Formats: sequence, structure tokens, C-alpha cells
Amino acid sequence: MKKLILSIISILLIVTVFAQSNDHRRASSIGVSFFVNDFATAADIKMNGLGSVLRAKNLLRSNRFNAGLAINYMKGLSNHVDFVGTLGGSFVDYPIRNLPPFSSNKFLAETTTSLDIKLLSDKYWVVPYVDFGLGVSKYTSHYAAFAPLGAGVQFNLAEEVFFTINTQYRIPITEAASTHLYHSLTFYGVVGKKKAEVPKEVIIPVVEPPKDRDGDGIVDSLDACPDQAGPASLNGCPDRDGDGIADKDDACPDVAGFAKYKGCPIPDTDKDGINDEEDKCPTVPGVARYQGCPVPDTDKDGVNDEEDKCPNEAGPASNFGCPVIAPEVIEKVNLAAKNIFFATGSSKLLAKSYSSLNNVVKILQDNPSYKVDIEGHTDTTGTAEKNHVLSHDRADAVKAYLITKGIDESRIKTEGFGFDRPIASNKTAAGKAKNRRVEMKLRNY
Repeated sequence: MKKLILSIISILLIVTVFAQSNDHRRASSIGVSFFVNDFATAADIKMNGLGSVLRAKNLLRSNRFNAGLAINYMKGLSNHVDFVGTLGGSFVDYPIRNLPPFSSNKFLAETTTSLDIKLLSDKYWVVPYVDFGLGVSKYTSHYAAFAPLGAGVQFNLAEEVFFTINTQYRIPITEAASTHLYHSLTFYGVVGKKKAEVPKEVIIPVVEPPKDRDGDGIVDSLDACPDQAGPASLNGCPDRDGDGIADKDDACPDVAGFAKYKGCPIPDTDKDGINDEEDKCPTVPGVARYQGCPVPDTDKDGVNDEEDKCPNEAGPASNFGCPVIAPEVIEKVNLAAKNIFFATGSSKLLAKSYSSLNNVVKILQDNPSYKVDIEGHTDTTGTAEKNHVLSHDRADAVKAYLITKGIDESRIKTEGFGFDRPIASNKTAAGKAKNRRVEMKLRNY
């Protein structure tokens, strides 16, 4: 086997020496390889022969492959011999003689140097070749040497771009090496310099250089502003505000703007901070949440809807935009409040209060938009906590009576203040009598 290999190499070297004289040597090239290692098929070939592997259709079974990447360097030594150096890596479960399997894929680093013996020169599109060389690898802490022997085809896509398809049978040299197949697809790009051609002498006529008065790199014949430097995109004219509109065409040359406004910003006619393109009321100042329009005032009472508690009924701002309740109605409610009586020290409503409260019921029934706030107050007899509870209970008792007369609970609000809000002195009996009271306040908001 070794004698046969040496014979083939000797013949190819002789062919190389006596090859055509035209120089088609490959310039220095860098390549990227996508490769697979196949240990199982190589072991089958070694044990059973190539014919057995071919009959079993096991030569290119993808489930036996371990993929990897490599970087290649190629340099032509002659028309028919290229030097190739490769550095690559893959993750495999590398079989090492006399060692059990690792049972997991670990990183295998390999580097090879080889000679590609080409049957044709690189002037052809398709070039078959054989290759041989020497390689070393590192797997975990194990170093190994091997000899790659293979064949391939080179496809020349263009003068500086080509790719190769190659298969190698890698023969172990050291004990830690393992026989395996190596299939690769490599894309190359030329990085070396081509031989310079001797330029022909060309007589160049003397031509007067074009003038560029403003020195902006645009000759005067093509410069719309030959005395002012400017970019080529604006035909040599300046643009001080950088809005892409030449100053000569810009109505606002110092403020960036838009072409449809002759280089000026989008206008804001009503000066409300919202430009006219987004302002639905461009001539009336407004706010952003109403798209540039003023806050609406549905009932036109001068109180905008956001602050108007009666947006559909006109009323003064002093009454939150709601209609003012007639003074005589308010007086009737105040009078009714003064005629509400309870059992001493209790929240029990006395019957003599009913007549006055019925007047309040009538007012609320006649005016569905009215609401009433009921406040309970006491004198200073007893503790603050007790009086606070009593004042709440008395207000709630009045509320309960109104509800029994058909007034909706949502229209009534109650609160007790105990003796915190006196209207007279608590040092006299008359003053205490005034402080023991219920107040009723009408509102329509």
C-alpha cells in the first residue's frame, strides 16, 4: 500500500515538473471549511474492506458524522501543486485505543499540512486532485499524529473565488490517533497580489482643470452657488439650518423646517404649543388632550365641562356651574332643620319633627336634581367620643326618615361633628341648646 502511494506521488511530481510553461499558480488564499469526521465508517473499512461498506450503503451515513469548522490557507507552489494548511475543531467522542469511550462529545482540535497534486492547472473551471500530508490533534489531554490521504475536486467560480470538495482517509501514526474519514467543503478567496502587468504608455492630452471658485469640490459649471460652499446633494449651495433645503430656497434659513412650508417649521397659528397639522382648532388656543381645542363648555355658562358639575345646565362658577337654588327654597330647608327634635341624649326622632321634614321631602320630590347634606352637632355635655357618635346617629336618623318617604339614599349625605363646630357658647343653657342641632344643606351638584 505504501509503495503504491509513493509511486502515485512520484508520477504526479514528474507531471508537475514537466507541465505547461504558462504560469497558473494559485495566489495566496484563505478559506473556511465545513467538515465532518466519520470514525465508524473508517473502522468498518479497516475491518471489512471498502466493498463491504459500499454494499451496506454505509459510506455517507449522516448519523455517523461529527460536524466541525476549519480555517485554511492555500498557496500555489507550481501549476499543479498547492500547499494547504488547515486548523479546525469539532466536538466528538474520540475513540482512543486501549481507552474506554468518553461517553460524551469533547473538543477535538486538528491541524494539518498537505500538498494538493492537481491533474489540471487552475485555468480550468473543474480541477481534480489528490492530496497527502501530515496532521496532529489534541483531544482532552491526548496528543496524536496522523497522515491524511485523500482526493477532491476544485471548482473555480471566478479568478479570485473557488471552492473544493474533499474526502480523506486519515491513517494513525501514533497510538493515540484513530483511523477516520474526513469529508470537507471549503470556500476560498484570494488574498495574494497578482502579478502587475506592464502598463502601456498612454499619452494624456493637457486639459485645463475645471474651476471651483468656492472650493466645495463641485466645479463651477455644475455648482448652483459657485461662490458659496455647499454639499453636492444641494448642487453646491449652503444649508445653514441643516434641513435639506438650500438657503437660497429657504424662507427660514436659520431654523430647520419642511419643504412644504418653504423651509420653515410647521406653524402654530394660535400659539397654544400644538402645531397646526395636529391642531383641530388651529385659530383658537386649546389643550393637547382636546387636540388643540379649548376644554368644551356644553351649557355655555362660562364653566368648562371638566370643572362643571352640571355640564348640561347653565350655572355660575360659584355654584360649580350648576343653577343657583332659589333663596326661598334654601330658607324653607333651613327652617325645617331648626324644627327637628330628638329624645334627650338619644338619636330617636320625635314625632313633632315630621311636619318640618315632610316639607323637605316635598322639595326633594319636586326637584329630582337636588341633593341634601345632613350634619349632626351636639353641645359639650359628655365625652367627645360619645357626642361624635350621637351626632352621627342623629344625622342618620333624619336620613332614614327621608328614605322612608321615597327619597333615594344616593341623594343624601350625612356626617356628625360632635361638639367640634359650636355656634354659641357651651357655658350657658341657651348656648348649649343652640349647639344641639341638625343642619340641612341643599345642593344640585
